[in-house]
Amino acid sequence: MYFLSRLFQKKPATGAGAPALAEAYWSLPTEQLMGQLGASANGLSRREAGARLKGERPHALKALKKASALGLLANQFKSPLVLILIVASVISLLAAEWMDAGMVLVVVLGSTLLGFAQEYIAGNAIEKLRSRITIHSLVLRDGQAKNLPSSRVVRGDIVLLNAGSLIPADGVVLEAKDFFINQAVLTGETFPVEKKPGLVAGNTSLAERSNCVFMGTSVSSGTARVLIAQTGQATVFGQIAGKLALRPPMTEFERGIQRFGYLLTRIMLVMVVAVLAINIFMDRPAVSSLLFALALAVGLTPELLPAIVSITLSHGAKRMARLGVIVRRLNSIENLGSMDVLCTDKTGTLTAGVVALDGAVDSAGQPSTAVLRLAGINAQFQSGLVNPLDDAVLAAAHQAGVDFRALQKVDEIPYDFVRKCLSVVAAAASGARTLITKGALDKVLAMCTSAGVEGAPLDAAMRARIDALYEAWSTQGYRVLGVASRQVPARSGPYGREEEQGLCFAGFLLFMDPPKADARQTLLDLAQRGVQLKIITGDNRKVARHIAEAVGLPAVSTLSGHELQDMGDEALMHAVRATTVFAEVDPNQKERIILALQKTGHVVGYMGDGINDALALHAADVGISVDTAVDVAKDAADFILLRKDLGILRLGIDEGRRTFANTLKYILTTISANFGNMASMAVASLFLPFLPLLASQILLNNFLSDIPGAAIASDRVDPEWVARPRRWDTLFIRNYMVRFGLISSAFDLLTFAILLWVFKSAPEEFRTGWFLESLLTELVIALVVRTRRPFYRSRPGNLLLGSTLAVIALALVLPYLPLSAVFGFVPLPAPLVLALIGLTLAYVFVVEVAKKSFYARSENADR
Repeated sequence: MYFLSRLFQKKPATGAGAPALAEAYWSLPTEQLMGQLGASANGLSRREAGARLKGERPHALKALKKASALGLLANQFKSPLVLILIVASVISLLAAEWMDAGMVLVVVLGSTLLGFAQEYIAGNAIEKLRSRITIHSLVLRDGQAKNLPSSRVVRGDIVLLNAGSLIPADGVVLEAKDFFINQAVLTGETFPVEKKPGLVAGNTSLAERSNCVFMGTSVSSGTARVLIAQTGQATVFGQIAGKLALRPPMTEFERGIQRFGYLLTRIMLVMVVAVLAINIFMDRPAVSSLLFALALAVGLTPELLPAIVSITLSHGAKRMARLGVIVRRLNSIENLGSMDVLCTDKTGTLTAGVVALDGAVDSAGQPSTAVLRLAGINAQFQSGLVNPLDDAVLAAAHQAGVDFRALQKVDEIPYDFVRKCLSVVAAAASGARTLITKGALDKVLAMCTSAGVEGAPLDAAMRARIDALYEAWSTQGYRVLGVASRQVPARSGPYGREEEQGLCFAGFLLFMDPPKADARQTLLDLAQRGVQLKIITGDNRKVARHIAEAVGLPAVSTLSGHELQDMGDEALMHAVRATTVFAEVDPNQKERIILALQKTGHVVGYMGDGINDALALHAADVGISVDTAVDVAKDAADFILLRKDLGILRLGIDEGRRTFANTLKYILTTISANFGNMASMAVASLFLPFLPLLASQILLNNFLSDIPGAAIASDRVDPEWVARPRRWDTLFIRNYMVRFGLISSAFDLLTFAILLWVFKSAPEEFRTGWFLESLLTELVIALVVRTRRPFYRSRPGNLLLGSTLAVIALALVLPYLPLSAVFGFVPLPAPLVLALIGLTLAYVFVVEVAKKSFYARSENADR
C-alpha cells in the first residue's frame, strides 16, 4: 500500500483546458479544491465543459484508443514469418539475386496489404457497433442533472452517483448517504468500503483515502455527490493501465489458436532446418536454398489466419447486431458458440418482466390501503436504485388515489444487499416523522417487535401465521415483500441503520411477473442446441421453483443460498451438475456457482443486469447483459442484448457457432493442403536435381489460394455445425492435417511421376505444371472439405464460390500471360493441362471418400 500511495502522489500533467491541480488533492479543503478546479456547486457550464474536454482529450486511456490505419499496417509486418522473408530478400539483394528478391518482396507486400485491408474494414465495422453501447454518468451542467456519456466527464464536473453506477473518473466526495464503493479492482479489498466527505492526510495510501472515489470502481449502495479531480490517464486506474498494459484473459478459442501456433512452429522448425541442411549438403546455391526453405515454412503457415479471424468475427458481430445483440468483446463470439450452460435470473428472461402489484395486504392477509400508502411513500421518496417493483407500487398507489403532497422527505437509508431493504423517513404536515421500511420479508420481520394496526406483539404464533401466508403465496409464484414502520423522533442529523429496529409489521406486497408465452419453446430450442439453462436468483426457492415448472424446466433439484453457504467447493462441484434452480443466493454465491460449473468442464454463460450480477458476469466465460442494465453490469458483459429476450440470445448462439465454424473451415482447408504441398516439395528436393519450385512461385501459390480463403468468412454454414456446442480440438486438427495432407502428397508424387516420366518435362515446365496442379487442388479441395456433407449437397457462399472460380481461371491462363516469365513460368502443352485437370478431379473423389471415413471415426471417438 505504501508503494501505491507513493506511486500516485506524482503530479499529473494537466489538459490545456483545465486549471492546474495541487498534489494530494484529497487533503485539501473543499472550497480550496473547488477554487483550484474552477468548479461550483451547480456544476460547470456547457461551454466551459466543452473547452475542458478538448484540453483533456490527450488523457484518454490508451487502451480505449482505436488503432490507426498506419498502426494496423505496421502490425502486419510484426509477424516473424514476414520479417524472416524480408531479411531473406535483403540477403538475396546482397548476393545479386535481383529477380528472386523482387518477387519475394512483391508477394509479401501483396499478402500484408490484403490482411491490412480486411482488418481495417472489420475494425471500422466493430467500432460502429461498440459505439451503440455507451456507459453514461449523471453530471451537473448549468445546475441541471444531465445523463452524459462517461467519456465527456471533465475535471471540475459534479457527478451524482447511486447504487450500480460505474465511477467515470477520480474525485472527492462532497456529500454522501450510506455510500459504499467496491474498489477491489484497485486495492484488492474483499468487501465494499464506505466513502464520506472529509479530509485525509496527503501521505495516506490508496485504501485509506476515505473521501475519494476512483475511476473503474463501482457503487455498491447509497448515494453521493462527487467533485471530479482527475480524468483518463491521470487517474489511478489510468496510470496502472498505462504502466501494466493489461489485456483481458484469453478466451478458450484464443488458447486453441495459441496451441495450434505452437504445433505449426515445431513442424516449421524441423522442416526448415532439415531442408536447408540437405540442400546445402547437395551443393545447391546457399541463397536459393535458404529462400526455398523459408518459403516452405511460410507456405505451410496460414499466414492470413489473424485477418481471417478478424473478418469472421466482424461479420458475425454485424449479423448479431442486426439480431439485437451488440458484441463488446469480439473474441467472446466463439465462446458464445461453445457455451453449453446458460445461467440467468428469471425476471425478464423467463418471465414477462412487467411486474405488477397484485395486492397490498395486512398481516392477516386482508387487502389494506394503509399498507399500500406506506409502500407508496417508501417508493416515492427513495432516490437510490431505480427498480420495477417501486414503479409497480407507485402505479397502484396513484390508481388508488393515494396522495403524497402533504408529506416531505426527511432522510433515506439506502438499499444494500446485506440488509435487503430500504427505509425512508417522511414528515407529515404536523411534524410527526415516520420511518418506513420495505424489503425482503425475513429481513423486515427481523426488525419488527409488533404487527398490525393494533401493534400486537409479534410472538411465535403470529410469526407462524405470517410464514404460512408467505409460503402459500410463494408457491403460487408471487414475489412477496414486507412493509413495516414506526414513529421516530425529530433530529438535526441523519438517520442511520440503527433506527431500523422495534418496527411494527404492517403487511405484505404481492408482485406477479407471469412466465413469457414463448419461454417453454425457447428453452426447448436451447436444449436442442445442447445448452442447459439454470436459474440463479435472489428470490425465494418456492417462487423460483414455480417459474421453473411453469416454463418446463426440470426443477427436480433446488439449492438455496443457505445450503450453499455450508457447502465446500468440491461438494458444490458435484451439486451444480444436477441442480437447475439456485434460489436465495447473494452476489458472491453467484460467482461460486459459475466457477464450480467451469471446473466441471462446462463453458458457462451468465445473463444479468443488476449490481449483484457484476461478479458473476466477470467470472463467466460469456457475460451477457441488456441495454437497460446498470452501468457496472454492462461494463462487465461481453454481449449486450437490446431487449431482454432469450429468443434473440438463441439466435446469437447460432451466429457464434457459425463464426467458429467458418474460422475452423479456413484452418482445416488451408493447413491440410499446405502441409501436403510443402511436405511434397521437401521430399522432391531430395531427389530432383533442381528445386521443385522457386521461392517466389511458392509464395505466389500461397497468396492466390488465400484470396478465396478470405471469403470463407461469409460462407454458408451447414445446420449440423450449429446443432451443438463445439470446442477447439488441437488433436482433431492435427489428425485432419496429417490425413488429408498425406493424400495431397500422394497426388503430388503422382504429378511428379507424370511430369518427369510421361511428359519428360524440363525444370521450367516441371515447376509450371506442378504450380498449376498444387494451386488447382488447393482451390477445389476447399469446396470439398468445408463441409462434412458430400460437397455437392452443401452450397458454398456466393463470394467463396465466385472468388474460387476466378482464381482457377487465372491459374489456368497464368502460364500464357506476357509477364509469366517473371515468375519463371512457361506455356504448357494442352495434353499436360488436361492430365493435370484429370488428376485434380481424381483428387476430389479420393478426398470425398476419405472425408466420410474420417468423420465417421471422429464421431465414434467422441461417443
